[in-house]
Amino acid sequence: MNEMMIGALALLVGLLLGVMFFGGLWWTVRKCVTSKRPTLWLLSSLLLRTSTAMMGFYMVADGHWQRMLLCLLGFLMARHIVTRLTRTSGEAQTGSLTGTSHAP
Repeated sequence: MNEMMIGALALLVGLLLGVMFFGGLWWTVRKCVTSKRPTLWLLSSLLLRTSTAMMGFYMVADGHWQRMLLCLLGFLMARHIVTRLTRTSGEAQTGSLTGTSHAP
């Protein structure tokens, strides 16, 4: 496989890892709101998401920093995508994630 194809694959895997990580975070936070044991949900989710992402980065890099960088780029792109897709309707209209307004 040529380097261009490996780089594209590293970017794609980074995207998938990011969607899994940040989508899992979003799901966990929503689940914690109604859970009787939110701490257990948060800690177990953190361990699962982080260990999966770290193993994915390690396997993709395979000793090459360029692959690691492309995987990280895909991971950050996924963060942006998941953040956009999981906004509530009020946040999407104002463009604010916190819902507070600031002085100019």
